[in-house]
Order: sequence, then C-alpha cells, then structure tokens
Amino acid sequence: MFKALLINQSGDDRSVQVESLAPDQLPEGEVLVRVDYSTINYKDALAITGAAPVVRSYPMVPGIDLAGVVEESSDERWGVGDKVVLNGWGVGEGHWGGLAQYARLRGDWLVALPDAFDTRQAMIIGTAGYTAGLCVDALVNHGIAPGDGEVLVTGASGGVGSIAIALLKTAGYDVVASTGKASEEAYLKSLGASSIIDRAELSEAGKPMQRERWAGVVDAVGGFTLANACAQTRYRGALAACGLAQSMDFPASVAPFILRGVTLYGIDSVMAPLAPREQAWARLARDIKADTLEAVATDITLGEAPGVAADVLAGKIKGRLVVDVNA
Repeated sequence: MFKALLINQSGDDRSVQVESLAPDQLPEGEVLVRVDYSTINYKDALAITGAAPVVRSYPMVPGIDLAGVVEESSDERWGVGDKVVLNGWGVGEGHWGGLAQYARLRGDWLVALPDAFDTRQAMIIGTAGYTAGLCVDALVNHGIAPGDGEVLVTGASGGVGSIAIALLKTAGYDVVASTGKASEEAYLKSLGASSIIDRAELSEAGKPMQRERWAGVVDAVGGFTLANACAQTRYRGALAACGLAQSMDFPASVAPFILRGVTLYGIDSVMAPLAPREQAWARLARDIKADTLEAVATDITLGEAPGVAADVLAGKIKGRLVVDVNA
C-alpha cells in the first residue's frame, strides 16, 4: 500500500484527503516511479479546491509534477534506478499525478533528471521553473542579447517569475521585476532583479503604443499587464507569455506587432515535445545555483497540501512549494 492525495467528487459531494491505495489501482503506463517529491502549482491548487474544472475524471490524484526513481519499466529507454522528472502531459488532470508515493506513467512523458539536481531540487524547480526555462530560451533564441536593454518579469514573486529572474541574471540580463508585494523587494533583488516596479503600473488599461522600454518580457500574468508590456516593448523585441494570473483576456492592439515588429511567443509547458524540455532543463542545470533554489523553496508534507491550495490561488505564496510525499 502507498499514500496518495485523492480527490473524489460525485454531484455536489467533494472530498480531498490522503488515502492508502494499492499498486493495482494505479492507471496504465510503461514505467512505475517511486516518487520522492512533488509540488503545488497553480493548476494543482485549482484541482484541489475545485475552483476550476481542471480535473477530467474522478477519482484523481493531483500533481502535475513529480521527481523520483524508476522501480519497474517495460520501456527500453528507462531502467530500474533511473532518476526522472515529469512536468505536465495532463498528469494530475486526466491521469493520476505526483501527489502520491507511486505513479505509473508513459515513458514518453519522462525526462532524465540532470546530474546537477537531486529529486528535491528538481521539484523546487518544477513546472514553474521549467516553464521559466522555456521562456528564457524563447527570448535568447529570438536573438535578444544582454546588452539590448532591460528585460521585464511580471508576477515576479511567483514560481515562474522567481526562477526566470535567476536565469536571466545568470545569463547577464538587466532584469526588472514587477510585483504587487513591496515587501518582497529584498527577495527579488537577491534573485537578481536590478529594480522593482509596482504591478499597478501595468495592470490597468493603457494606450496601444507606449514609450519603448523592454527588450524582452517574461509574462506570467496576462490581461492588461501583458497588453501594456507589449505596448512598451522595444523595436523587434519579444515577449514570452506563459500565464494568466491576472486574466485570460488579452485586451491589446496589433500596433506593437506591425509598427515595432514585436514578437509574442506563447509558451506551452504541458504538451511541449522532448527537445525543448531537455533544452530548458539543460539551461536550468547550467544556470541555477543551489542557494537560489533554497531561497525560493518552502517544504510541506503530503497531508499539508490541501490546506495551502487556497493560499496559492490567492497569491499568498512566495516562490515554490515542495511536497515531500513520504513525510
């Protein structure tokens, strides 16, 4: 038997609790992973609270991330003892996820854990950090160089923003962090932000074309924030959009795209193919330091996971929540 956080729902009756399950209850998959750590992401919080219908079938073990060790495998790419990490692929939504001591998964979904990280560090990074890696790769591959000007990171004190700041700083960029939490200025500067702006400067309706400022943008917020960031992006600059913490809406004009040649990259971390995943994890392994990871990490137990979900949705959590599923 093993422990798992299980969501059940029938009509208006909903329960979320740690239960003991048998291995034969796990869904189909070629690889059985003994999970060491998982995380609580925004999507996990939606699943746990039921605030949005992200869970597609019940019962469901949430957790879109996991890191652990292969115990059984019928996939020749993976052998017993291999350390692996999983991000996305609908796990925790339509297939039992990482908030459990065991997971049975498709071999295609796994990435070899870089030697630079242990399994806990991999989950400090998690989907948030891996998404930040995809965003930074998009800006670098676009051709934005450190000397081209400031790079804006919105939602800066969250998981994506925190890791994006650290990655950009290590790569030599001048990073400006946008946050609604003035109390986090020291934290954000310790990660590598050179200056801080209040999110209120970007969060209301603005002109379709504004003063050019940003060479690049990593946006985890959406809504007016993304629209204003587009309007302020410099000629032939680029934005990487990966979140909707403010809104799913995009109340913008085409003006920045056709008058300044601005490029907006949509960053999908869930179904991204293997090559960009490996590239993002390679950047993380190269550019993220252990002390940076510790600065953004808060450790919780599996039993504590349901209680923090509402705080995640309310934006009360700084950095990354790491779930020790064996504690």
